[in-house]
Amino acid sequence: MSARVGVILFPGSNCELDCRRSFDALGAEVEMIWHGDVALPDVDLVVLPGGFAHGDYLRTGALARFSPIMDAVAAHAAGGGLVLGICNGFQILCEAGLLPGALKKNVGLKFLCKWTELRVDNADTPFTNRAHAGRRLRIPINHFEGNWYVDDETLRSMKENGQIVLRYTSNPNGSLDDAAGISNATFNVFGLMPHPERACDLLLGSEDGALILGSTLDHVASDARAAV
Repeated sequence: MSARVGVILFPGSNCELDCRRSFDALGAEVEMIWHGDVALPDVDLVVLPGGFAHGDYLRTGALARFSPIMDAVAAHAAGGGLVLGICNGFQILCEAGLLPGALKKNVGLKFLCKWTELRVDNADTPFTNRAHAGRRLRIPINHFEGNWYVDDETLRSMKENGQIVLRYTSNPNGSLDDAAGISNATFNVFGLMPHPERACDLLLGSEDGALILGSTLDHVASDARAAV
């Protein structure tokens, strides 16, 4: 049975079809979910895609966190369900308290759209299990507020727990501890600023993003086998 992926569509999202195409290509069943819905369908993984939710007019992700669907996303996460936030989705997860920290404007106050190299520092997660520690990934970024930060005590705890899952090898935005992707303490919620859905085809420049998206599907399949 194929993994079921739900992609949340906010007003201003613009990467939802990229996510759908990439997960489709990996064999998942994908359903689009409107942010105004109050319940999730039966899905294994919830994806918050990139874009500019609600136009980012107040603060990035600050309005989207109050969308009706977010209560259901939080309940899904609390029950151990997988949640993936990409770029704007990462920002929303931080605003909603599902991931620690917050995102501020890039160092240099410039919008960044380019390829970056990432290093997998924790391969023992549902989002990186196809990799090995130290694996380098080529995945693009496309953001203005990707400079993640958190207080010192939380950072210390996250580093000890392996929650800084991906790091930039050459930090483009000033993100604390070179963090490109972080997890919650139970590793079922993951957010990253780079766009793996845009790096799933060699014709587009890289297929390294499929490692991240495919890892989630492997994890779902592993859980299904364990339940039999």
